[in-house]
Amino acid sequence: MLINAIRWNPSEGLDLGILTIHYYSLMFLIAFGLGWYIMKSIYTREGIEIEKLDSLFIYTVIATLVGARLGHVIFYDWEYFQNHLLEIFLPVRFEPEFEFTGFRGLASHGAAIGIIVAMYLYSKRILNKPVLWILDRIVIPVASGAIFVRIGNFINSEIIGKPTGSDYGVIFEKLGEDFPRHPAQLYESACYLAIFLILWFIYWKTEKRFKLGYIFGLFLVLLWTVRFFVEFIKEPQVEERATWLLNTGQWLSVPFVLAGLYFMYRPSKRRTV
Repeated sequence: MLINAIRWNPSEGLDLGILTIHYYSLMFLIAFGLGWYIMKSIYTREGIEIEKLDSLFIYTVIATLVGARLGHVIFYDWEYFQNHLLEIFLPVRFEPEFEFTGFRGLASHGAAIGIIVAMYLYSKRILNKPVLWILDRIVIPVASGAIFVRIGNFINSEIIGKPTGSDYGVIFEKLGEDFPRHPAQLYESACYLAIFLILWFIYWKTEKRFKLGYIFGLFLVLLWTVRFFVEFIKEPQVEERATWLLNTGQWLSVPFVLAGLYFMYRPSKRRTV
């Protein structure tokens, strides 16, 4: 008898009769909404016009969704999508039969690249500040958003952990299983909460915010180090790569960590207010 295991089999969303609000989508709405309020407090402190926040919100939302989708397609499932190009940006599957699937394939590494590119464009077109200035600040709400994305993954019983081999863990009944796994999604979510609090403290309580790139670099190091180690207790997302020394997520995390160390410790000649 699995005394300490939790059985998990929730509904996919809130049934409102004429439509269903999926919990995963709700987590994204919470993430973006909270991010907007966090950036509003930052812009108020920095004396930036609040009107520029609307453009930042649009850039961030589009970059996150497009980047995450392309990241999944390119890094994890190109073998399939190269022959189904229409399905990349359509929430449907045409084979073996037509099916409405929603956008279930999203990759955080792709989202990170998308946000970096979007912040470069935003800094040049709208903000008129160095790109590292906005990256130092946008990573704070990004960290908070990651908390809710992983909770959404847990609700959906996806990106699951490996079996615990004991009566500890979560039984994902939606997958037709009767043995406990590590709730890897919740491990990540808890770590992202800690990262958010660290970044928030450093920005509001220390002088590090004046060193261009430091908070951005710290974010890269902390978040992708967490991702690297949590991957050891996750099931591989690409079965064909299960025998690799490191999985896809880990290989993709290493360059982000190295880049973060560079931005944290690169020589700084001036302070930027």
